[in-house]
Amino acid sequence: MARELEGRVALVTGAGRNIGRAIALALAEAGASVVVNARASRGEIDAVAAETGGLAALADVTDERAVERMVAQALERFGRIDVLVNNAAIRAVEPIEGITAARWREVTGVILDGAWLCSHACLGALKKSGSGAIVNIGGMSAHSGAAGRPHVVAAKAGLAGLTRALAHDLAPHGITVNCVVPGTIDTVRGASAGTSAHQGRRESALGRRGTPEEVAAAVRFLAGPGARYVTGQTLHVNGGAYAA
Repeated sequence: MARELEGRVALVTGAGRNIGRAIALALAEAGASVVVNARASRGEIDAVAAETGGLAALADVTDERAVERMVAQALERFGRIDVLVNNAAIRAVEPIEGITAARWREVTGVILDGAWLCSHACLGALKKSGSGAIVNIGGMSAHSGAAGRPHVVAAKAGLAGLTRALAHDLAPHGITVNCVVPGTIDTVRGASAGTSAHQGRRESALGRRGTPEEVAAAVRFLAGPGARYVTGQTLHVNGGAYAA
């Protein structure tokens, strides 16, 4: 199983750093050619593409045309797409009074609309794969609730629902669809993505934060041949902080 994804191609959104980068590296280690996506971080995705030997692709996942161009670029380079990992997100923590309608649409657009647009754009290639896989990256707060992030919670909860819906729609084509939900992971966050109150209260049973590599391992499993009978599922990777 050391190179279980040999000959396969994976597209990972939001892959410039943290969990996305770890997923890209894990899938490359499994033998996949990886398309590394970010909205604007050219330097970061170039670095990850260099590490994986893959393709760096700038695209805003909320822009349908940009997503279609990215998928076309991937197909032109590699000829196929077998795995899609919808990881792009805005993980904001901010007072509810300050969340404007525009901010709400921005956050939910990246997390939920972006996952739909990427999934839809990749459908043709995933159907041809014969063993396609979509893995959505959820959020623990969508299941536990959290203050200061109604937009994130709503969008991540929607992502769990989208996972179950697509699993039914795409099963006849041999495409599995699952959701990996990280707990509190040791990552570098932007200025607006502070530690939310629920993360501070929810210590893991293992007494530590998780690592991006531990989340990536779950994604690698779900993308691989050992998980072909697993679909429509939500896999929590949180060290026991939340028991599903």
